[in-house]
Amino acid sequence: MENKRVTNDLLKGIKGYENRVAYDTPFALQPEGTVVNAENLKDQVRRDKVISSVEEAIKLSGLKDGMTISFHHHFRNGDKVLPMVMDIIAKMGFKDLRVAASSFTQAHECMVDHIKNGVVNRIESSGLRGKLASAVSEGVLEYPAVIRSHGGRARAIVEGDVKIDVAFLGASSSDCMGNSNGVVGKSICGSLGYAKVDAAHAKKVVMITDSLVSYPNHPISIPQTDVDYVVVVDEIGDSSGIMSGATRFTSNPKELLIAKKVLEAMLASGLFVDGFSMQTGTGGASLAVTRFIREELIKKNIKCSYALGGITKAFVDLLEEGLVGKLFDTQSFDLGAAVSVGKNEKHEEISADFYANPFNGSPAVNRLDFVILSALEIDKDFNVNVISGSNGVIREASGGHSDTAASAKMSIIVAPLIRGRLATIIDRVTTIVTPGSTVDVVVTDMGITVNPNRPDLKEKFIAAGLKLIEMEDLVAAAKFITGEPKAIEFTDEVVAVVEYRDGSIIDVIKKIKK
Repeated sequence: MENKRVTNDLLKGIKGYENRVAYDTPFALQPEGTVVNAENLKDQVRRDKVISSVEEAIKLSGLKDGMTISFHHHFRNGDKVLPMVMDIIAKMGFKDLRVAASSFTQAHECMVDHIKNGVVNRIESSGLRGKLASAVSEGVLEYPAVIRSHGGRARAIVEGDVKIDVAFLGASSSDCMGNSNGVVGKSICGSLGYAKVDAAHAKKVVMITDSLVSYPNHPISIPQTDVDYVVVVDEIGDSSGIMSGATRFTSNPKELLIAKKVLEAMLASGLFVDGFSMQTGTGGASLAVTRFIREELIKKNIKCSYALGGITKAFVDLLEEGLVGKLFDTQSFDLGAAVSVGKNEKHEEISADFYANPFNGSPAVNRLDFVILSALEIDKDFNVNVISGSNGVIREASGGHSDTAASAKMSIIVAPLIRGRLATIIDRVTTIVTPGSTVDVVVTDMGITVNPNRPDLKEKFIAAGLKLIEMEDLVAAAKFITGEPKAIEFTDEVVAVVEYRDGSIIDVIKKIKK
């Protein structure tokens, strides 16, 4: 019998402690829902979180109909966690779930059946692709899909706009307590930047791995303090699926020409000095810029202080050559980057919150000098569409597009004037993702176009002898080649809403008339 020096009656007489509880036994007070049932009190200490199966973890998580679950997409087209978990959830009979994935890829076509069968009635994501995107565009969902930027998604989770009940997170390695990463094991994916936010804020976290390692695991991307259950499965993903068509190097003469014009604009801006920072998108021209920048860094004997965002081997090479001081990696876009983030201390994994949440102390995008971004469409007001095709069907992702355009000192949008037989520079974009007020420069194969709200850049470009072309002339040239495009006919049904990074609704996507 322990000596009780403090009683509840005593506490009631102490100012400020009237509602506190007196000590009873070492494990008497537990979080709500915790059952204490052991003869030896120290057996209450949890020394292992490994659960026998995903199904058992789902049962323990307390998942119920109508709740919100989340996934990350660091394996991109090679992801096997979401399909596996969703199939099990469906077999268990759950209905009306909201799935808040960081993005949906070609690997997630199973979601169409789960929506049609009533397992899922809401989805929220940075992007939609393939059959799922087409189905959503056709109105398969009961509620409109929600499209957020990476920074906007992090903000929504941190602030509680999105309350995740259970996060199912794949990691290439985990120990028995849940210390996890994406750089050790047989199925590496590199940075777990999106998963970090989910793990920190979900009510319950199920870590799924195909490599259980000895405690303690190293490095720790997601700590045991954020993990409730660990499940070991045969395979969580195909590492070769990380690099997809979105991250391609180019030999296309038109894209190389655009990349060279981008470099000219950067050099003329006055920002290309020792210690500048940058991020590039994943299109062919954007990635080609990285190659040309290397030559200039060597020629000028200067260094880029840091590169940000989704990281590729092209930036890893610059880091290893000493031409870039630091890499901040939210998503490893190829195996070269995935290996590097696990071994190079100057290649740092960061969360989507650190990356681009506009409402935290200061996201990394706030220190960007340059960002080079691709586009599906750009209009005469410099608005950019990166989510829906010219036929109105959802096909891509918002990503960090609007986050970086808003924050970088100089945002550069790159696109060919014509893609296939369709104009990319048009009167009005199909869907606004990035507002034109945050776009500084557009570079096409026709030349460099400066937003009228940046006369300072225009003056510098003219002084440097750069060839400039006005937006009105770009639109006219595109129409001359392709003709006046036929307007897409939509119904009044909204199939998706596009949130700006601050949570406001910048556009909606409507169902196409058949």
